[in-house]
Amino acid sequence: MDPALKNRVLSNLKTAIPDLPRGLGSVAKYIIDHPSDFGLDPVRETARKAGVSTYTLIRLAERMGFSTFDELREPFRHALVSTTGGDQPLWMESLEEAGGLGRIQAEASRNTLSIVQRSLEHLDPARLQRVIDLLLNAEAVYLTAVRASYAMAFYLHYVGRMALPSLQLIPRHMNSAIDDLHTAREGDVMIAITLTPYSRETIEACQFARRKGLKLVLISDSEIVSPDFRADETLVASVLSTHHFGCYAGMMAVIETLLAMLVAQGGEAAQGRIQSYETLRQENNAYWVAPKGS
Repeated sequence: MDPALKNRVLSNLKTAIPDLPRGLGSVAKYIIDHPSDFGLDPVRETARKAGVSTYTLIRLAERMGFSTFDELREPFRHALVSTTGGDQPLWMESLEEAGGLGRIQAEASRNTLSIVQRSLEHLDPARLQRVIDLLLNAEAVYLTAVRASYAMAFYLHYVGRMALPSLQLIPRHMNSAIDDLHTAREGDVMIAITLTPYSRETIEACQFARRKGLKLVLISDSEIVSPDFRADETLVASVLSTHHFGCYAGMMAVIETLLAMLVAQGGEAAQGRIQSYETLRQENNAYWVAPKGS
C-alpha cells in the first residue's frame, strides 16, 4: 500500500469538511484530529468517540469515494505506529505494581510521554519554517489566549520576545484582544492558542484578525477549529489526558521547538538581546543568591 495514501485521505477530508453535512463533518474532524485512534479502533468505538452512528461512518466513506468503511480506515491502519516509544520503562512498571496512586501516576506518566512524542513527530519541518518566516518578517506579531491556554501564551511571550521583539501578548490592560488588534495592519501576524472546547474570545479575535488582513498562526489540538476561518498555518499538539482537562505537555513541547527555531534563526541579533536581558537581571539582582558563609 502507498504509505502516502493516509496523508492524501487526510488532505481530502480537510478540503471537503466545509461542504459536509454536520454529522459527516463531525466524523471528518474526528479522523483529522485522531488518525492513530481511527486506525486502531473498531467501527463501533470510533462511532462512540465521534458521537455519531456507525451508519454515519459508512456514509462518510462512501462520500469520500470508498466502497466500504474498512477501505477508508485501511490507510490509517497501515500507517499506524506505536506512540509509546518502545517497551515500558522499569520505573513505570514499579509504579503500576504498587497499585493505588502508583497506578494512577503510571497511567498519567505514560500518557504524558505518548502525547509529547505524538505532538513532536507530527511537526512538519517545512511548516515550522513557514511559521518562523512569517514571524520574523512581520512588523508586529500579536499573541493571544485565555484561561489555561494563557499560561502557554505567557511563557511563549516571556521567552520569545528576546528573539522576536515584535511579539506582543494581548489582551493588555484588561482589554479584549479585539481592542488591541484595532490598530493592527494588513501583513501583521497573530498567533492564537486554543484547545477544545475553543474559547469564544479567541475565536472572535481570530475572525477579527482575518477580516483585517492579518496572517494567522494557530497552536491547537486540531487543524479544523472553526468553519468560519482557516489559519495560514496550524501547529497541532495532542492534549489527551487521564483527567477531565487537557494535558499541556505536548503543547509545551511544540512551543519549545518553536522557541528553539526562533532563537536559532534570529542569529546574532537574538543572541545579543538574550544576553542584554541576562545582564539587566544580574545588575538588578533579579536572581536570589545564597549568602556566603562567615
